[in-house]
Amino acid sequence: MMAPNIDPVLIALGPIQMRWYGLMYVIGFLNAGFLLKKLVREGFLKVAKEKIDAMITYALIFMFVGARLVYVFIYNWDYYQNNLIELFSVWKGGLSFHGAVLGIAVGLFIFARKNKIPLLQATDAAVIAGTQGVFFGRMGNFINHELWGRTTDVPWGMVFIDAGPFPRHPSQLYEGIMEGIILFTILWTLRKRFTIYGQATALFFSVYAIFRFIIEFFREADSQLGYYLGGHITMGQILCFLQVFFGIGVFLYAKKHAAQLTIAKK
Repeated sequence: MMAPNIDPVLIALGPIQMRWYGLMYVIGFLNAGFLLKKLVREGFLKVAKEKIDAMITYALIFMFVGARLVYVFIYNWDYYQNNLIELFSVWKGGLSFHGAVLGIAVGLFIFARKNKIPLLQATDAAVIAGTQGVFFGRMGNFINHELWGRTTDVPWGMVFIDAGPFPRHPSQLYEGIMEGIILFTILWTLRKRFTIYGQATALFFSVYAIFRFIIEFFREADSQLGYYLGGHITMGQILCFLQVFFGIGVFLYAKKHAAQLTIAKK
């Protein structure tokens, strides 16, 4: 079965283009803004609703910076050190999810300091409201025929442009469903049961890492990196392994400082 061959350019007006991939990010951030305002009304996020646009802006800017820098320097430095002119050519692809998370964390740190709230309050609100955006981002990857899976003979295998003639796992869809829809549903459902700030952040990091680690067995490794530890583990799985420990660390920190991070219920 051939994967849907959708033109990645949604609208073109001369040199100006709107791509499906960019639209997916816009949808994800618009949804996040709506959900963040709901968290403000519920008393979970203790800032004025008028501050949400600034929160989104900080997260958006630093997300792209972090995603690009990690991709360039960790995933593909061998190429970019000889092609420095392409460092900022993000329209050609090349964004790292782990780098995006790091960048968002920096943006939220600045926002939290400016608004005098705990960083973990901001990150909890961000993961609860923003995880649904992972689904839309992966749909953008699917439309672009990128980040495809390994070859397979399952009935739903798909042939992707530039990936050869053999069917592959549509791993973008696996990621969108597990890391986006399922994880978002877990976090959103549990939002009123969290008792201290940091629990949602810790849960996000740990569960995302577990989901991503599993999906990496179906996703083709980055060609410039290949496999590690005897050809069985990808760079994504190594980062996921570290991410689980980071999530545990966040939980332990939050528990230790529970007195300062207790969520006041309305």
